Amino acid sequence: MSNPDLVLVLRYRKAVTYGHHVLLAALEEHPTSTRYEVVFAESEKATVAAIQAAAKSAKTLVLWSFYSPDAAALAEELQRIKAAAPGAVHVAGGVHATAEPVRTLDAGWDIAAVGEGESTLLNLVDQGGDPTGIQGLVYRDEQGTLHRTGKAQREPLGRYRAFPLTYKRMNPIEITRGCVYACRFCQTPFMFSAKFRHRSVENVRWHVDRMRELGKRDVRFITPTSLSYGADDEEPNLAAVEELLASCKEGIGPGGRVFFGSFPSEIRPEHMSVAALKVVKRYCANDNLIVGAQSGSERVLEAAKRGHDVESVRRAVRIGIAEGFRINVDMIFGMPGEDPEDAAASLELATELAGLGARIHSHVFMPLPGTPWRDAAPGDVDPETIRAVSRLAQQGALYGHWEKQRAHARELAAAAAERPRPGRSRTLLPLAQPDHDARQAGEHGGGACANGGVAAR
Repeated sequence: MSNPDLVLVLRYRKAVTYGHHVLLAALEEHPTSTRYEVVFAESEKATVAAIQAAAKSAKTLVLWSFYSPDAAALAEELQRIKAAAPGAVHVAGGVHATAEPVRTLDAGWDIAAVGEGESTLLNLVDQGGDPTGIQGLVYRDEQGTLHRTGKAQREPLGRYRAFPLTYKRMNPIEITRGCVYACRFCQTPFMFSAKFRHRSVENVRWHVDRMRELGKRDVRFITPTSLSYGADDEEPNLAAVEELLASCKEGIGPGGRVFFGSFPSEIRPEHMSVAALKVVKRYCANDNLIVGAQSGSERVLEAAKRGHDVESVRRAVRIGIAEGFRINVDMIFGMPGEDPEDAAASLELATELAGLGARIHSHVFMPLPGTPWRDAAPGDVDPETIRAVSRLAQQGALYGHWEKQRAHARELAAAAAERPRPGRSRTLLPLAQPDHDARQAGEHGGGACANGGVAAR
């Protein structure tokens, strides 16, 4: 477009493309008098070039989306971009910006988007990039006065498309947003509220039909807990799940494939049943499932408010393997209050499940902003547990980035210790370096739980 009023530069990183896609999907259906142009900037250099090119004729918004472990590295990149290409307005979104909006501003961003970002972006575009009066933002005006406009309004999940057609950038379809399981380590229920919002089967099918028309053949889903689709509470709704999967299989056609309960989502252990897996086998192509266990200690599971016990994990793995699936089990080491007996119980469970044929996806607890455990001590693992975990990894029974996460956890905890509180002076400390294990979706555990809106995905 020649002479646009507004240029939207997406700092488009591989780890967080889905959030940008959702925003573009909302924007492509939105009538506005603002003439805008969208630029995908896939590197720091490309971002600088896009800002410099736009500066001659239009206002520029640079849209960023990231998780808490990414914040420090991106803040450094932001400073380099600002030095090389001044004049743009940098807007940060995602779970970190929602949980730590003022720290996000202090790190150099001009605006922090709080909560779900679709309507926020639409309003920003309508106002030519002016944040005044727009709900869902935190920013400082020219006099340095801090403005908080609250979280953006939550819309029904089907209100906006799951991906944009204009740019032909497909991604897994978000079928559920929010989560009734308010696990104390997870950012999702505290960003999107502790209840489910589901995309209707008809709306999902519309997306599948468009995917098929564009030559796509694989259908995947984003959801914090796969077998909760269609449910209002903890009880699975298998009829709704089957209706969804049957429609998707029909829509994608004979040459297509549907994946459910695998990357980038998971199944809660207490939801695993023979009946549920027969539904998955009937309609889906995946031969593997991801089960969120998190700990082998009953005491730790209860403290984390996981909502299931250890036996549920054992049962889930046995059922899954008996039904012919390869099972991947998420486990977090070093959760708050975990003592040597708890760690031993987790290791014992991991070894037991590996013996049954499961693979363990290991994590180390990270105190993430916006969660009840944001101020907890970073996860650590004692030397004996490290040796045992390493042996499992050498046997091919364990995978993950837990060693990197140990360092990230310490850095997050250091940042939390310096977080301003009443009676304390403000000292800014960088957050952790990024860990690009995409399936974590910005949190511990398996599911893509930090999804939607400006949220990084």
